[in-house]
Amino acid sequence: MNSYSTFGTALHRVAILCYVLFALFPLFWLLKVSVTPNDLLYSEGVRMWPSRMSFEHFRFVLAHSAFPVFFRNSMIVAGATAVIVTLLASLSGYALSRFTFRGKYWLVALMLLTQMFPLVMLVAPIFKMLSPLGLTNSLTGLVVVYTAFNIPFATFLMQSFFDGIPKELEEAAKIDGATQFMAFRQIVLPLTLPGIAATLGFVFTAAWSELLFALMLISGNSAATFPVGLLTFVSKFSVDFGQMMAAGVLALIPACLFFLFIQRYLVQGLTAGAVKG
Repeated sequence: MNSYSTFGTALHRVAILCYVLFALFPLFWLLKVSVTPNDLLYSEGVRMWPSRMSFEHFRFVLAHSAFPVFFRNSMIVAGATAVIVTLLASLSGYALSRFTFRGKYWLVALMLLTQMFPLVMLVAPIFKMLSPLGLTNSLTGLVVVYTAFNIPFATFLMQSFFDGIPKELEEAAKIDGATQFMAFRQIVLPLTLPGIAATLGFVFTAAWSELLFALMLISGNSAATFPVGLLTFVSKFSVDFGQMMAAGVLALIPACLFFLFIQRYLVQGLTAGAVKG
């Protein structure tokens, strides 16, 4: 029995290792191509690492391309979207978790319905709505669109965290003289920090990597985000893979730093929100 258990454990760990290698290999190849000089990209064939490294692609991307502008725009859009969505989702998720009101279930059904439409089908109507308001080709328009599309899922995510907090804590706070909002701010909200971190991470990543609306609503480099900016490395007859991969590596840095900052809350938040009660 012990031999079977040991074999099963070993097989499980090997499977996990294979999955991790499979998931990380594209990132490794991204880094490998980004430090490969142009003259070796095609001449050396398929190698696990170039015979000579060079940071010329990074220098070009940072000094001679519009990538810093794309990077700044993405930081503004993703950061603003994450903060606004998390704030609104915290309030709406708390309302759905704690209060019963007329039309509540219809509201939930409507929010679920918004998640069922293909995004491609909504591009034209959204462009038609934003154009008279002057919100096309602007970062504000992207923030508005990303906020609208991320709020439903973020609301349900936050609701699951609030459902896991006993209502007795708020009732005890009210007995001591606290109002509903004071109980929410001083008792419930600190207990949902893991959930807030998980929601921030989800929304930030979604806004940071979104391409469709950024491509359709933005027409110039001044307001383009980095997913759209990566397309500038694709010309009519060629693709500059070295510079594109270097830009991709640089674009990964803020997302990695963001998750490192919230990681202690993130793991706890994801596991806590998975089970109600």
